[in-house]
Formats: sequence, structure tokens, C-alpha cells
Amino acid sequence: MNLTASLAGVGPVTRYARSGQVHVAYQVVGSGPPDLVLVPGFVSHVEAAWDWPYLARFLHRLGSFGRLVLFDKRGTGLSDPMRYPPTLPERVDDIRAVMDAVGLERAHLFGVSEGGALSIAFAARYPSRVESLILYGSYPRKVATVGYPWGVSRQTVARFLDRFDEAWASGAWWDIVNPDLPPDPDTQRWWARYLRVGASPSMARDLMLMNAQIDVRDLLPEIRSPALVLHRRDDRWVEVGNGRYLAEHIAGAKFVELAGADHRPWVEDADAVLDQVQAAVCGTLRRPRHASSSLGVRALSRREHEIVLLAVAGQSTPDIARHLFLSERTIETHLRNAYTKLDVSSKLELIRRASQLGI
Repeated sequence: MNLTASLAGVGPVTRYARSGQVHVAYQVVGSGPPDLVLVPGFVSHVEAAWDWPYLARFLHRLGSFGRLVLFDKRGTGLSDPMRYPPTLPERVDDIRAVMDAVGLERAHLFGVSEGGALSIAFAARYPSRVESLILYGSYPRKVATVGYPWGVSRQTVARFLDRFDEAWASGAWWDIVNPDLPPDPDTQRWWARYLRVGASPSMARDLMLMNAQIDVRDLLPEIRSPALVLHRRDDRWVEVGNGRYLAEHIAGAKFVELAGADHRPWVEDADAVLDQVQAAVCGTLRRPRHASSSLGVRALSRREHEIVLLAVAGQSTPDIARHLFLSERTIETHLRNAYTKLDVSSKLELIRRASQLGI
């Protein structure tokens, strides 16, 4: 599937795996190895995900460097609703069922938020099936307690549940208990729709109460898979101390603290997250930066090279910004950096010398 199809809302085929009596919806993007299973956060919808351009671009790139498997946890998206609160082993077994349905004996697990805790539990239960763990914006325990101050307080959970219906309808979500944080209207509009199709208010409330019980701290010493922990420094939904705790308690784990405040990895600087995931899964970025190359095409970052190609093709800064879902200021900054590395003074010179520069 190409990027144009992705951004037009045309996603891959949805299939179902059986986990006991539960049908779990999943999709497969790209081809592997390597194989990467995306274990989603709170709610998801494997088909609606392709309608949101930011999220579609994020998934497309994940599928560009291997075989990506994405699924909706039970109770969310296109998977069966929950008839009763499932146990942690049952939720973990949904990952196993999807991997079996796809024919994956081993895979890298990319757990986002709550999905990170489930990935940890999976790695403890099925260590031979995990190539590596990549945990983004995650936590071992949702609610703060004695000896673990980084979780949210029970008072915050209660305040959120009191205003849950308003949050679910508007997309304000966790920011409803952080009123000083102004939302981005466009992102909030997409997010509100994604939440509504991802789960009904009642199902989402049940999920919230269930997640408040998550505590996998005792499993961390059992993890033997290579682990990468990613967390944005100012994450306003899951405090960065959660990520630091994970890295400190999983043997050999690497911790990378990223700039940013939005909990959703496909919002803000998604490429910073994707570069780390790709390096972990593939062992190298598709366009590695060469320390010995400070000038020329090889000195360009992956994003700079992408923007230069569009500029050479005749696209304006506003066109490129719309195409890549970035601000015009960001495009201009990347172009200035590229001009310096390519030793050109303008876009006109860039286009004129493109062939000579090897673009």
C-alpha cells in the first residue's frame, strides 16, 4: 500500500484472530522480516486509523521497514466488545492469538502507553516469541501508590471519570483535567472522532477502570528481551518518571528521552519516535547519518532529503507542508539546513544543480 492510498483512507484488509471466544481484529502492512507488532494504547480502530492523516502517515512508515501487524484490543475498535473485565493473561493472549493468525513465531513488540504494559506481560509469559520490546509513553503501574509516585492519583482518575462523557464527546480526553493546556482544534477534532469509533463511552469507562488496576512491576526483572524505552520529556498524560522507572528495572534497557509534550506518538515530532523504532527493529535507519559527511546529499537527514526531493520536483513550501502534515516554518527550517549541507544559496540553485548534486 502506498502513501497516497494510506492518506486517502484506503487501508489494508481487516481480518480476525480467535482468542478463546473473542474475535480480535487485525491488519498486516508491508512484508518482513523484520516483523513488528503494534500493541495499541487505550483505544484504537484499525480502519479509522487510516482516515487520520497524521496517524496514517505514522503507520505507513512503520510498515515501510518491515511487516507491521496492528490490531484492536478486545473491547475496542472492530474487535468483540467485553462481556466481562478480562484478566491480564487473557488480554496478553490476544497478542498471542494475532501473532499465531499471521504466522509469526517471533516479532518485535511496539507497545504504546497501556500497550507497553501488555507487551511487558507478553514478554514475561512468552519470552521466546519476543525479538525486542519497544515501549513508548508507557508505565508499569497506572495509579500512584507508596513507593511509586509517577502514576496518576486516584483523585485525578475520579475527577476524570466524573466528566468522562464530556471528554469522550469532545476529544478533550485527559486534558479535561488539565484545563490550562490549550488544545489544537484540528487535532482534537480528529482525536474526538477516533475515540468515538474506538469504543463506546461505557466500554471506554470500563477500560479506564480496568487499566487503573494495571501493575506489572513484579514482571520487570523477568524480562530478558532487548528493550528500548521511549518517552517524551513533558508528556502531559503519562509522566516521564514512568519511562525512567521501566528502563531502570528492565535489565539492559536503553532509555531515550524525547522532546515534546503530546502523549500520542504520531503527533508533534513523530519522526523522532519513528527513527528510534526503525533503528531498534532494523539495526540502522534507512538513511543513516554519516559522521564523516558534513556536506553533500549523504549529510541530509531522512526528513531533509524528503523535503529536498519535493522542492526539486517543483512543490512550494505550502504544498510540501500540506503533503507532509508539517508547519511551513518547519519546512523552511529543514530547507535552510539542507541548503547549508548542499552548499546552495536558494531553491532556484537547488533545482538547477539537482542532477550535479546527485538528487
